[in-house]
Amino acid sequence: MTNYPKNLWSGFLFGIGLVAFIDEAVFHQLLHWHHFYDKSTTGVGLVSDGFFHAFSWFATVGSLFMLSDLRRQGGWLPMRWFGGLLLGAGGFQLYDGTIQHKLMGLHQIRYDVNIVPYDIVWYITSVLMIIIGIALLVRSKRKSSKTGVSTNHANN
Repeated sequence: MTNYPKNLWSGFLFGIGLVAFIDEAVFHQLLHWHHFYDKSTTGVGLVSDGFFHAFSWFATVGSLFMLSDLRRQGGWLPMRWFGGLLLGAGGFQLYDGTIQHKLMGLHQIRYDVNIVPYDIVWYITSVLMIIIGIALLVRSKRKSSKTGVSTNHANN
């Protein structure tokens, strides 16, 4: 088995955890723009934020255990890992903006403002992270093919 999937998934989980943490810390706590669930009381919103925060930390910590194992085995592929990070971050942000904001209506980025500019920035940022992440993943695959670097590891 190659280290490619483990690098990808570790970076992907870290990207999800990182973006979720930034979302929760900046938009929920510092700016008070929304809670994870805004269709009830402030207390319910705060509890939902707590669960969201716990989710982001579980994803982050789990990914760092995977990264630690990769580094211990000498199988960390930084370009592949960062590609996974951007893919996870952009994918989560796109999911949040489309599924949670629009389809499920759990919350919006902001209330009582013209939401269109916020949505545009949200979606452009998401898509850019996904495109750059995919480019890094493709480049890392080509780079290892051209250099003949083996991604196999006996313990993986």
